[in-house]
Amino acid sequence: MNWRTVIYIILLVSFTIVKALPRSYRDLEEKNSIGQHFSQLQENNFKAIAMIMFAQYVQGDTFGKVVKMAEDVTHLAKRCAAADTDNPDCLKPLSRIFLDTICQEENLPKFTDCCARKDPERNDCFLSLKNSSRGFISPFESPNAEAACKNYSEHQQSLTGYFIYEVSRRHPFLYAPTILSGAIHYEEMMKDCCRGAEDSTHNLEECFRRQAPKVVKPVREDGLRQEHTCGILKKFGERTIKALKLAQISQKFPRADFVTVSKLMTDIANMHKDCCRGDMLQCMHDREEILHYVCTNQDIISSKIKKCCEKPLLQRSECIINAENDDKPANLSPHIREFIEDKAVCERFAQEKDTHLARFLYEYSRRHPEFSAQMLLRIGKGYEDLLDECCKAGSPDSCRSRGEEELKKHIYETESVMKTSCDIYKEKGDYYFQNELLLSFTKKMPQLTSAELIKFTKQMTTIGSKCCQLSQDKLLPCAEENLDLVLGEICRRHLTNAINPAVCHCCSSSYAHRRPCMGKLEIDENYVPLSLTPDLFTFHEDLCTTEEEKLRHEKQEMLINLIKYKPQITQEQLTSVTAAFTAMREQCCREENREACFVKEGPELIKRSEKMLSA
Repeated sequence: MNWRTVIYIILLVSFTIVKALPRSYRDLEEKNSIGQHFSQLQENNFKAIAMIMFAQYVQGDTFGKVVKMAEDVTHLAKRCAAADTDNPDCLKPLSRIFLDTICQEENLPKFTDCCARKDPERNDCFLSLKNSSRGFISPFESPNAEAACKNYSEHQQSLTGYFIYEVSRRHPFLYAPTILSGAIHYEEMMKDCCRGAEDSTHNLEECFRRQAPKVVKPVREDGLRQEHTCGILKKFGERTIKALKLAQISQKFPRADFVTVSKLMTDIANMHKDCCRGDMLQCMHDREEILHYVCTNQDIISSKIKKCCEKPLLQRSECIINAENDDKPANLSPHIREFIEDKAVCERFAQEKDTHLARFLYEYSRRHPEFSAQMLLRIGKGYEDLLDECCKAGSPDSCRSRGEEELKKHIYETESVMKTSCDIYKEKGDYYFQNELLLSFTKKMPQLTSAELIKFTKQMTTIGSKCCQLSQDKLLPCAEENLDLVLGEICRRHLTNAINPAVCHCCSSSYAHRRPCMGKLEIDENYVPLSLTPDLFTFHEDLCTTEEEKLRHEKQEMLINLIKYKPQITQEQLTSVTAAFTAMREQCCREENREACFVKEGPELIKRSEKMLSA
């Protein structure tokens, strides 16, 4: 199986592949047979899609079995395309053939119940068993560099197929072209790093370390974005996803009219529903149809996507997402007072509530690319609450006029929070800014492990370094939309293993208000502090390391434990304890027998610190 050929062909094919894909179980009795699909897709494309589908459906199966199933289905398709149209199997819908193939496999007890059901319930059952949680499949163990290059030289073709298999089964909801794109980067990395394997001056480990992010980062980031969107859809429903997409599309395409933006909003929301169910064929079909619509209607959508639409299909989607917002129409008025001052507002709100609110969000969003999508949703919710109150019988005519003052207040508060955070970041730099975040989030979420707290605050610090250097008109979208991804990850962690009731409230009450809600959290008063056991604070000579990153990590772990021991710690107490620790470390690192010094001085430091913290 020449996987190199498979991948390159599928990445370069045109929109005809999308037209060839079956629509899903909603169109179960599709007219196109497996033979027709095979003829339209061609063998290599058909085989690559089959490989990903089987690996995503049957995550626990071996590479050999997944390849066998993909080849069996491809072989049947080839026969049906040739002439064997009388074979009953050739007349089945493609989706049903995939599931029949799985159900014919032995030693798959997990799917016995699903296989006993009739379509389309059987497909729904299979989709429900997809598991994307970390740890469900053991982490991928990378071989050492020399072994990897030896394996590559001996099994070049199958090794790339194995990469596709491993990524697909660990990411059962991931969009297939993302996986195939990752495989291209993987192939390029192996080829580039292994070509000098025989050269003693060529540092294999360094080459892999330098190029691995190109392989891992796109897969991880796309997977995280998809998981994030699916989390919003699952927790807050289709209405929230539609509102979010409406705001984002209106900002990106301010020249597009309301009807066009509404169509894109609906199509994208439907795509996410299919993708989040794990219906990969339908997900691919939906996404490419949207791209086709956008690119064939550029004249009414955006002047900034021409180059994107000239790119190969796989690269088109990401290019459009990353394209700059189109220019606002020259005749676009700066204000939308008609949504407040028009006397017919309450009548329209009563007759077509969702459409009226959508029009408000569309008009406001296209005028304000400097706001984050989450802030626009909060503004939209504020407008809805205003009309709910002011359109009641007996409400004074002046009721709606206070909406503008409330809006200005919310904008000021949001911009102030971001400005203050950036001022702190610019003053303190990465490490000390992260420590400030650790201090805050450990008090809010002491149930998180040290590793989790360090990871989440590191991600937030990276957002600071990325966004705080931007101009004011780009700061808010960058900061809040990236922060939203981190908070989404925290909320998914909460669903897996509950953190505390306050976090639960922020994660479940309102998507748009999640960031302000988390920001207002204070000390978890119900948390039982850690006991001061002998192993809570241990000091050894590794604190004298010259590796700055390692030392900082150890200090941050101590800081977390200190806060978990004394959640009510004041800034003055923290400063005193930190100074005492620094003095002890400097003293012991000057001693000849460093370890003996830490064994002696460590307990003394703890005693002094207890007194400082109880003062």
